[in-house]
Amino acid sequence: MKEYKESFSFSWLLQMAWRDSRRSRSRLVLFISSVILGIAALVAIYSLGENVRRNIDTQAATLLGADLEISGNQPAPAKIRPLLDSLGEERSEERRFASMAYFPKSGGSRLAQVRALEGNYPYYGELETIPAEAGRSFRNKQQALVDQTLMLQYDAKVGDSVKVGEVTFVIAGVLLKAPGQTGVTTTVAPAVYIPLRYLEQTGLEQKGSRINYLYFFRYPPQTDVEKIVKKIEPRLELDDFDTQTVQGQKESTGRSFEDLTQFLALVGFIALLLGCVGVASAVHIYIREKLNAIALLRCLGVKSSQAFVIYLIQIVGVGFLGSVLGALLGTVIQQFLPIILKDFLPFDLTTEISWAAIGQGVVLGTLISILFALLPLISVRNISPLRVLRASFEPEPSTQDPLRWLIYGLILVFVFFFTYLQTNSWLEAAIFTGSILGAFLLLLAMASLLMGLVKRFFPSSWSYVWRQALANLHRPNNQTSILIVSIGLGTAFICTLILVQSLLLKRVTLSTSGNQPNVVLFDIQSNQRDEVLSLATKQGLPIIQSVPVVNMRLEKVNGLTAATAQKDTSSRISYRIFSREYRVTFRDTLTEFEKLKRGTWQGRAEGNGPVPISIEEGFAMRNRLRLGDTLTFNVQGALLATVVGSLREVDWGGVRTSFLVLFPAGVLEEAPQFHVLLTRVESNERSAAFQRTIVQRFPNISIIDLGLVLKVLDELLEKIGFVIRFMAGFSILTGLIVLISSVLISKYQRLQESVLLRTIGASRNQIFAITALEYFFLGALAAATGILVALAGSWGLAKFTFKVDFTPQFVPILLVFLIVSSLTVLIGLANSRGILSRSPLEVLRQDG
Repeated sequence: MKEYKESFSFSWLLQMAWRDSRRSRSRLVLFISSVILGIAALVAIYSLGENVRRNIDTQAATLLGADLEISGNQPAPAKIRPLLDSLGEERSEERRFASMAYFPKSGGSRLAQVRALEGNYPYYGELETIPAEAGRSFRNKQQALVDQTLMLQYDAKVGDSVKVGEVTFVIAGVLLKAPGQTGVTTTVAPAVYIPLRYLEQTGLEQKGSRINYLYFFRYPPQTDVEKIVKKIEPRLELDDFDTQTVQGQKESTGRSFEDLTQFLALVGFIALLLGCVGVASAVHIYIREKLNAIALLRCLGVKSSQAFVIYLIQIVGVGFLGSVLGALLGTVIQQFLPIILKDFLPFDLTTEISWAAIGQGVVLGTLISILFALLPLISVRNISPLRVLRASFEPEPSTQDPLRWLIYGLILVFVFFFTYLQTNSWLEAAIFTGSILGAFLLLLAMASLLMGLVKRFFPSSWSYVWRQALANLHRPNNQTSILIVSIGLGTAFICTLILVQSLLLKRVTLSTSGNQPNVVLFDIQSNQRDEVLSLATKQGLPIIQSVPVVNMRLEKVNGLTAATAQKDTSSRISYRIFSREYRVTFRDTLTEFEKLKRGTWQGRAEGNGPVPISIEEGFAMRNRLRLGDTLTFNVQGALLATVVGSLREVDWGGVRTSFLVLFPAGVLEEAPQFHVLLTRVESNERSAAFQRTIVQRFPNISIIDLGLVLKVLDELLEKIGFVIRFMAGFSILTGLIVLISSVLISKYQRLQESVLLRTIGASRNQIFAITALEYFFLGALAAATGILVALAGSWGLAKFTFKVDFTPQFVPILLVFLIVSSLTVLIGLANSRGILSRSPLEVLRQDG
């Protein structure tokens, strides 16, 4: 009998929840709309992540183009040549390096990534070209494949010529895509493929040239390549060669896009949190309207816990429905994400419906909707039956309920653990949760401050319309806090993006302004240096810097080689310090951009002992190097003993040559070296003419045009910014939906006030003006608060991260302010139109 009563009791609660919702379903729909976009964003991102993982698994071989890749920054020495020749059943070789590509037809030149290829690589996938057969045919002739970016920039056609070094190649085809290539990489470093057998004739492979040597291998199907790599890897590491397999390519590509999807998921989560703030506000007003109905239920014998469950059922229902609709919308949105992210994907992304992502979205949306709705919902427990008889004297439910603090704690814990699941880092989860909490508290504090200031310094001398509009900002049931938080956070997000993008561009622009160099020439051989300097001087260009550079490798640190350092786990020296090639310079003085921190700088080497060198302080700390440590370098086959004599701080900002390792004069003057020249050209025309002259007379010299770098960076930031703006749009749209929901919900709360104003003689124009001013104040304050948060955050980034003066762009910020303010006013007026167009009695009868 007891079990039957309990079942009947819960069934009755369900019926009551359904019956009570009938009159308010249009308002409950507004709750749903607040969470739809947040869930849609998360489901779209989760689906993207699953589809990316699936595509990586199926296309990893085409990303690498081979079963095994071995790479290093030096030719394979004779001792490992037999090993390389024994690997795989088919082999290819490629050498990659930066060099100038010169187009005789247009006279244009640009730094490109030259890829000298021999063999049938790629074994999986193709070099996608126009015409299609060019990807294979160019290998057997004096022909080249040129990236479509370069073809478009210099208006080149198939059949035209491109000069690389001393050799002129016929353009066999337009390169559309190569293994592992993305839209971003082609923008930054467009590729030019040439046959490897012509590399020697180009004259670009010289001592000191920075060339990456790659060897590709194809194995028969079912071969355990990972087992082979484990066997040969120790031998290859001794000569600083790296390996990559299909499985390794899967893991590295997966990690890269996992970071992207985690970031985008956190952005979507912000949109969901904004929506939940809207849910909390909407439920708060909804419950206030139900106070008398709840009190009546209490008079009829319903317990406070049962009344709580009735409205909890409603919230669970609408939260679940909103999450399902959001998941369906997210499934549709994810079909368009491959188009938005195409420049960042090294493969063609195909999409499928992810039921796991949909399930995650529905569960997540329902749980977090309930959590935020509980904040106002718990007040139902404290409503007295006496409210029916003396509603005017019954105090409002207390906001100091201890259970409220428990719910606050649960929300923070939920946000923290969700973030941890995305980042797998306790520290990052704590930082993100703290940042979200700080932003919400700051925006709430600003809202409270603004309401307090308006209330305290109320302009009593102003006209009635202005006074009524301002009073609406701080009166009971106002929407000031929720609108400032939701719209303010979305506005802050967009404005921060605009400001940070301008900061990055400004940092590069400053590097090329004033007397800073904007053209860099490198790979100048010693026998070319004087002629290049003379040529620059004749063209009226300043010689800002001319620096010799010597390439060398580190053989020993305190007597330890790379092999012994790797085996000796007790050594403070990391074996990774041996894995790089060092480019060093020599001089007798420190520059104005270097500051001696420890030890003594000796400008000229004296005696026959180890050469005292200076190490950059940060590099020394990362590799645990100390004063007095001995380092033995291999300078093109000759061993050179050195000792760490000093540590110095280096300013890495600006366009200048900076070095981790600095030698004194009197040691490296006769070593194989190349030179770097920094100069400044005042116009694009003079820069193009100078580059054309250099490339024609010295094809081996590479040139970086920082004006072009700025343009490329702008394009890159625009691509990245578009992706972030797309995701930030969910926050903005959610904020607008919360705004619309709040305004529409407040319509029922303010109905009697508007009718009362009409009844006592207020004209439609006056009520219209009051409404317009109130929503203008709300929109303007929300936008201004968000902009202030964005300015504060961007100032911190400018000062402490980018180390540039903060001069914000006010035109786009003003545009954002005007758009947000105007939308708020338009939505508010559209909401009030129904009240103003009818008589007070008609409105009251309809509401009643």
